[in-house]
This record gives sequence, structure tokens and C-alpha cells, in this order.
Amino acid sequence: MAVVGAGYWGKNLVRNFAALGALHSVCDADAKIRARIGAQYPGVQTTGDLATLLSNPAIARVAIATPAAAHHAHASAVLDAGKDVFVEKPLALTVEEGADLVRRADALGRVLMVGHVLHYHPAVEKLQEIVRSGELGALRYVYSNRLNLGKVRTEENILWSFAPHDISIMLALVGSDPVRAAASGATYITPGVPDVTVSQLSFPGGVRGHIFVSWLHPYKEQRLVVVGDRKMAVFDDTLRDGKLRLHDKGIDVSGGAPVPRRDDETVIDIEDREPLLAECQEFQDACRERRRPLTDGENGLRVLQVLAACQASIEKDGEPVAVGART
Repeated sequence: MAVVGAGYWGKNLVRNFAALGALHSVCDADAKIRARIGAQYPGVQTTGDLATLLSNPAIARVAIATPAAAHHAHASAVLDAGKDVFVEKPLALTVEEGADLVRRADALGRVLMVGHVLHYHPAVEKLQEIVRSGELGALRYVYSNRLNLGKVRTEENILWSFAPHDISIMLALVGSDPVRAAASGATYITPGVPDVTVSQLSFPGGVRGHIFVSWLHPYKEQRLVVVGDRKMAVFDDTLRDGKLRLHDKGIDVSGGAPVPRRDDETVIDIEDREPLLAECQEFQDACRERRRPLTDGENGLRVLQVLAACQASIEKDGEPVAVGART
């Protein structure tokens, strides 16, 4: 196993693949990062040259954690070298590039996995169980806030940096793809790179999704709310305890008039484990078992299609755009 890119997020992949006893090599162009890796993980090989790493027959799997603009080129090189590949989200920066990676992996018989880490969070796994069980009733809407002060990027905007997490989970919770998206954004720091976006997704059957993301916010917020016609659930990842709560709340009709119902709140017990470690384990298992991982290339491509529709809507001043339409 090798990791390409050991910076801001890649160092976490390095740590977890090392914890699984799978890490062989790390590739990074920064000599200081290579020196740090060498000191932290004795025995792990380091290089600044991707071609050298890919020519090593001892490496069968590669994780890509480079800037998103390089994902397609780097993942293509890994697949063409006959190796399985894990790509951090987003899979690519265009639908065309994402579709090319999916086709290439299928043609070569390689595993392609995308790093949508929330799928491996025990609270999200439990939330999906609750939704599937019907305890919330029929879904009405889902909204997500993912806010923080930084980390500001210049190569991709806040939509492409933060929203893939929430889009991916919404698709899983609703069980279908949205038919259209409407989004707006505002740019305050880097010209042409929105720092704040609000996206509205319209799903079949009337379910709506709302995603607010910003890296220009005074405090960190990572909250997902799922509203059904019987109950509601809240996943708050900033809490140390009680991250997932079930609310027996809703609107009942009494005498022809809507009446709010505010009953019990229940804290849902969840397993204490690191989502990223579970995600790395899934990649290892999928490669060994020669199967599609939970968050495979198709999953990543579906998220890209929604992102592309939101981006097109932003560029059209909020005009709704059909998901999957050529923009």
C-alpha cells in the first residue's frame, strides 16, 4: 500500500494505513514532509517521484490525497500501472473526468474507491438504519450545515471542497438521486472562488435537501438534520457525546388545525471507532476480496453529477439545473 500526498489530509491516511500494517511507501513532492514521514514511520519508503513509486512491483494499491485538480491525472496513472486506487473526495473536478476513471477501472479490472468518509461514521451508519426502518416515517427534507473558519482553498471552491460529504450522505439517506439542483454562492476572499454556497436539491417524491457550506464562519458546525412525517433525527459531529439524537417531534392535526408535537428526545448509542480507519479497512478488504467498495467509483460519479449541477446553477445566478444534464 502506498499513499500519494501526505499533507493536510493525506497524513491521516498515512496514519491509518500504517495502523492497519499495510503502509509500504509514501510519495510527496515536499522534502520536509518526506523527512517527517521517515522519522514517524521507520521502515516506510519515501519518494518524491510518482513514476518511481508506480514502477515498484511490491505496491499493489495506492491512495491519492493530492489537490483535487490532480486527482484524475494521478488516479489514471495508478490504474494504468495496474494498481487499485483510493481517491479522496471529490473523485475529480468534472463529470467527464470522473466517468473516465470509472470506465478505466472497470476495463482494467481494478478497484476504484472514493473517500466519502462519513459513510463509515458509526453515527451515520446508525442514522441510515433508522431511516430504512421507517421509524422517522416518510422523509420530508434533509438539511446539512458544514461551516468553519478555513481551511480556505484556491484550487476548488467551498462547494467542491465541503459539500461532497453531505451530498453523498443525502443520496444514501433518500435512496435516489435528485432530479434538479439550485444553488447560489458568494466570493469574498479569492476572486472566482466562492467561499459560501447554499444548495437546494429536489428529489423524486417531493423530498428536498438543503446544504449550506462555508469556510468563512466564526465557529465550526457540522450538523445533519433528517425530518420525517413521524420523527426527526439530528447528527451533530461537533459534539463529544450524543452525536446522534432522535426527536419524537412533528406536526399533528387536531380539530382540523396543525398542532406542534414536542415529545421525547433520545440519545442513540453508537460505536466508538474512527471513521477513517473503517474507511481504510474497507479499501483493504475490497481489494483483497476483488469487490466493489461501499463508496465505489459509481458513488463518486453520482456525487460529481450533483456538484456539477450545483456549480452550473451558481454560474446561472441560482437558476435550477437538471442533475445529469449537459451544462
